[in-house]
Order: sequence, then structure tokens, then C-alpha cells
Amino acid sequence: MNPAAPSPASPPRRSRLRSLRLWFDGQAAPVAADDNRIDWWRAAPFLAMHLACVAVIWVGVSPVAIVVAILLYAVRMFALTGFYHRYFSHRAFRTSRAVQFVFAVIGAACVQRGPLWWAAHHRHHHIHADTPRDPHSPRVHGFLWSHAGWFLTPAAFATDLNRLPDLRDYPELRWLDRYDLVVPVALAVFLFALGAALNAFVPSWGTSGAQLLVWGFFVSTVVLFHATVTINSLAHRFGSRRFSTRDDSRNNPWLALLTFGEGWHNNHHFFPGSARQGFRWWEIDLTWYGLKAMQACGLVWDLKPVPEWVRAKGKR
Repeated sequence: MNPAAPSPASPPRRSRLRSLRLWFDGQAAPVAADDNRIDWWRAAPFLAMHLACVAVIWVGVSPVAIVVAILLYAVRMFALTGFYHRYFSHRAFRTSRAVQFVFAVIGAACVQRGPLWWAAHHRHHHIHADTPRDPHSPRVHGFLWSHAGWFLTPAAFATDLNRLPDLRDYPELRWLDRYDLVVPVALAVFLFALGAALNAFVPSWGTSGAQLLVWGFFVSTVVLFHATVTINSLAHRFGSRRFSTRDDSRNNPWLALLTFGEGWHNNHHFFPGSARQGFRWWEIDLTWYGLKAMQACGLVWDLKPVPEWVRAKGKR
């Protein structure tokens, strides 16, 4: 149960029609900062995506399906951690407009809304972390709400462009944010077509359109989602605290492996401006290694390092 749910005197729920419009047009979301109830009509595709994973019983499994699911998890996790988070939210490095757009598209394929929505909410989180104004604080709202509840409310649907003066003037990012369902649907269609083609031309591989759709899109995306949001929930409950921050952020090496470095969350909350979140050599940060490789290729530059005074200040 959401402890932040409004009283009976709160504004009425939006009409079902408007909720359905939000499936396709993010700008249909009105300003409803005080409506913290789950809009079940708007949440229907999110729930359906989870239910679709049960279809593995009927479509079966193959090595091809597993490889595709893992590859899509890895590529999209890097887009989330390296670009949605460290680039769009924190501007921890610089890149070209073309690379910015490519990774915005890949990030949109994660079904975690558009880059502007994601960055706006994350910046708000850092300002108000673990206070009543933080929509996904497990301390304030409980574990389930912080993990998979807050973003299904009218209060969370809209993108506050006032938090994004550096990004809001890019029309391509605005479009991705408004029509955030386009890229995931395109990915789903592509996976089905790929599986059908492989079934027709290489039947010995044992896959099909339905199988690649279920494993490559639904299963991979659901696992990706829950791995990502552990940083909102578990990383504010379990782990160690190298730095004394005003929030409950913690370093968790298991979550760091799962999320390509995001589990070094206490490090990040103490100094969010760095492109690196594993501050010690032994703190595995796969996103940092990926960004360094992209820098070597000239695709990104000016990666912001961890200052020496930060390294010296933290507990070992």
C-alpha cells in the first residue's frame, strides 16, 4: 500500500480515454503533481509485458533466443547507465549530437520512457533523495512503491522540462520523449520478423518469430527493468556506506555487477558528477570501461574523473 496515497478529497482520476492516449502520446499527460494513485489503465501495458513472459511455456527456448535476450540486456543496460544516467542526467561527459541520438534511441528501447523524462526525474531524485519529495524513496514510501509503483501514477507521467534547460531544445529528444512507445514497438516487430526469417532459412537453429519476441523483448526487458530499479529500492537499503551522505544510498557489489556499475550508489550520491561510479580499482564498473573504450574511438570525450579529494575522503 502506498503511504503517500492522497486522501479522498484528492482530484478524481483521469478518464480512461486520456489514460489510453498516454500509451501513445506522452504529452497527453496533464500536470497532476498531487495524484499519487496508480492509474491502472495507464499501467496496463507494463503489467501485460510481465504476463507475456509466461509465454515461454509455449514458445520454448533455444540458444539463439537466450543469446539475443542477453545481448539486448547488455546493450540496453549500457545505454541506460552510460547515457540515460551518466550523460543525460548528470552530463558526466560530452559527445556528438549523432551519438547522443543513437543512444537515446537505444535507451528508449528499454521501455523506461524517453531520455528527457528519465533525466528530469533522476535530477529531482538527487535534489530530494530520501525525503518526502523523493517519489521513490524506500525509507519514505516503502520497498514496493520505490521499486515498481511510483512511475505508474499521474504525478509521475509528465516530463518537467524546467529541470532540463540543457536538453529541452533538442527536437529529436522531445519527439522520443513524447512518443516513447514507438521504439519498443519497432524493436518487438523486428525481433518477431528476425525469428520468423531464421525459422524459414535456418530451421536447424530452432527458433521462431514468437520465441524471439518473447525472449528477446518481453523476458529481456522485464529483467532489465527490475535490475535497473534495484538501484531505487535495494541500493537504498542494503550495502555499505563509504561516505556520509544525507540520504540512504549504499554500495552493493552484487547490484554493481547486475547494473554495470550503478550499484556503487553511495559513491555516486556523494559525487554524482563523475562518469565513473566504481571509485576504487577493484570496484567493477562495466559502464565506465565501455565509456573509456568509446573515448578511445573518439565517440565520447571529456569523461569527468573522480577527484583525488573524493578518493581521500571516503572510508576504505
